[in-house]
Amino acid sequence: MSVKPIRLFGDPVLRMTAQPVTTFDRELRTLVKDLTDTMQDAPGAGLAAPQLGISLRVFTYHVDGELGHLINPDLSLSEEEQDGPEGCLSLPGLTYDCRRAYGVVARGVNMYGDPVTVEGTQRLARCIQHETDHLDGVIFIDRLDTEQRKAALKAIREAEWADGAAPPVKVSPHSTFGRAL
Repeated sequence: MSVKPIRLFGDPVLRMTAQPVTTFDRELRTLVKDLTDTMQDAPGAGLAAPQLGISLRVFTYHVDGELGHLINPDLSLSEEEQDGPEGCLSLPGLTYDCRRAYGVVARGVNMYGDPVTVEGTQRLARCIQHETDHLDGVIFIDRLDTEQRKAALKAIREAEWADGAAPPVKVSPHSTFGRAL
């Protein structure tokens, strides 16, 4: 088992746009294993490479018994939306209701470069959108309305794991209210 430390809110790597994966080698397979082991140990529903300090477009997920990973994802989202609780391993202990698309079709590749399509609704759709946001430097609190975002930032400042500095906020550049493009 290779559990790695998870980067916390305020770490600059969480705000960077991750680079596409172009090399499918042993190092990439090790990264997928590290992501999977760390996610399951936390435990969490998903984990993106930037959360381990690696700015590559890779994430793992484990939702409703379905364990997998996706590299270089491209999402198609349903018009139907859902509201529901969302948390993040980079913001331990914090959960807020967040609006997301109800369904998603995610296309990408696996660790060997083979094409993969993941389709899901509800919790799986939420997870895939959340992790893809991480690859774009967006954290789920960026998707909250102004009042909820203020409450989240206050909770972060008061959290035991926070260093007390005011965290930077990157408001989502998308007008999709939680739906990735």
